[in-house]
Amino acid sequence: MMKNSALVTIILAMLTFSPYGRAQDQEPSLDSTIAMVRASMQADRTTLITTRMNFTEKEGAAFWPIYQKYEYERNRVDDRRAAVIKEYTQKYPNLTNAEAKTLAERMLDCDSELVALKKKYFREFNKVLPSLTVTKFFQLQYRIDLMMDLQVESALPPLTQVGQSDQGNSAPEPAQQ
Repeated sequence: MMKNSALVTIILAMLTFSPYGRAQDQEPSLDSTIAMVRASMQADRTTLITTRMNFTEKEGAAFWPIYQKYEYERNRVDDRRAAVIKEYTQKYPNLTNAEAKTLAERMLDCDSELVALKKKYFREFNKVLPSLTVTKFFQLQYRIDLMMDLQVESALPPLTQVGQSDQGNSAPEPAQQ
């Protein structure tokens, strides 16, 4: 448990003390924020995986080529997810119900693709590594993803401030008797 909290503390410190986590005189654009967080986290992710997984030479030789393929495919899903986030921020605060529904569906599609990708690579990693090692990797990956999502989400405007221009269309009218 101490190791897990130490890992979270290290990740938070990296994000807090990195130039991307500090408040700056000029707010960076969402594109640059996402790009910076992704680039920083990719480098940090590799470092964290290397140190936390403590692979043997044989395990590392089996893991890294598969991981590179996984990251390539994952980046494609993350690109689509970033596009949805960008579109949301561009349409904010005049987001209509129809647009909100479409964006939510697209985000759910990205989530589904990511789950399918993780399942695919869970099987691939299990072909060359012990299941306990693979499970440990995916647990670590999950924690890193949470930290990255927190960084991106903190840059987004809250939904509670979205305009209410067509709120009346959000739910069907009750049937009149």
